[in-house]
Amino acid sequence: MDSNNINIKLLDEAVERLGMLPGVGKKSAMRLALFLLRQPESKVESLGKALVNLRREIKYCSICNMLSEDDLCPICRDSSRDRSMICVVETIRDVMSIEQTGEYRGLYHLLGGLISPIDGIGPDDLPFNSLVERALSDEVKEVILAISGGMEGETTSYYINKLLRNTGVRVSAIARGVGYGDHLEYADPMTLGISIRNRTTFGK
Repeated sequence: MDSNNINIKLLDEAVERLGMLPGVGKKSAMRLALFLLRQPESKVESLGKALVNLRREIKYCSICNMLSEDDLCPICRDSSRDRSMICVVETIRDVMSIEQTGEYRGLYHLLGGLISPIDGIGPDDLPFNSLVERALSDEVKEVILAISGGMEGETTSYYINKLLRNTGVRVSAIARGVGYGDHLEYADPMTLGISIRNRTTFGK
């Protein structure tokens, strides 16, 4: 079914918007639009409301940059977390993967990206300054680099290590049970947990 041939403006518009989602091509967008048309209006309205609320209400934690409904995320608010450790990750999906292992009870620092000159992302575009400020706290004893391998990941890790060199904190990296270039979110929990437990001082 080609909506262009039958000229249904509202359907075309829905397909166009759904096609903006990552991994959703035009055919998939059409299938989703037709699926939504078959659902009760209340279900579609609740979906739309949830998406609008997501965009309007979700914030970034003022400490670690994680997604949150409040100024501080649940992990930063949790007094039972070990505040002597900060695990540096690229994305919220990495946090979810690490939490699933049950091997880590410290805090996090989300970068939201990696140093990548080819993509126009330099050190000034990422929250390194706030990481240094956190590392200078008397509470913090170790910063763990849980950053995917590959050129961008290695560049980012070396840059962080250089920034933290004179802070007095230990800078460690997860063991390479996670393959070079692999994303943490695709590692199985057992492998990722072992990599965290067997972390080593960065650069050694």
